[in-house]
Amino acid sequence: NSFEQMEAVIAQRRAEPQEVNTCYLFEKGIDKILKKVGEECAETIIAAKNGDKAELVGEINDVFYHMMVMMNECGVTMED
Repeated sequence: NSFEQMEAVIAQRRAEPQEVNTCYLFEKGIDKILKKVGEECAETIIAAKNGDKAELVGEINDVFYHMMVMMNECGVTMED
């Protein structure tokens, strides 16, 4: 499924750093990752309030992505 694919990509980017956002987050550590999770949650709330479905979908995807980066950093898998 999509979550398992995203989990695999995040793990690969951590193992083989590239010049992408995921690697930057891992390099900066848990505090930066958690800050991004919080920011994306706030943006999702605002998008929901504004009633723009496309914006909301994008923000939800951002929350999922940053949550999965956090999960990887903390050693939590989808199976858990």
